[in-house]
Amino acid sequence: MKAWISLPLMALLLVGCAGKTAHRDSCATELDAAWKELDLAKVEGFSGTVSYSKALSLLTAAKTQQQFESFEGCTEKAEKARFYIGESRAGR
Repeated sequence: MKAWISLPLMALLLVGCAGKTAHRDSCATELDAAWKELDLAKVEGFSGTVSYSKALSLLTAAKTQQQFESFEGCTEKAEKARFYIGESRAGR
């Protein structure tokens, strides 16, 4: 009887763990691209803009979410950061 209860619980546990990796690759890819773009913006002299600061804050938050395996939030924040980096490089 205990086996019938523990088997579905183990299956649920494994499915829950597998679901956390859905956005892992996109999180890593977006973070890498955003950090490179941020470095370019800094070299080009745009590090003093408000958009640059927003992007840096978003990237820091995205990296934290990556560490805690919140990959979907990480991806969203990295994408927003890339938008602000583009705004920074445009002088806005």
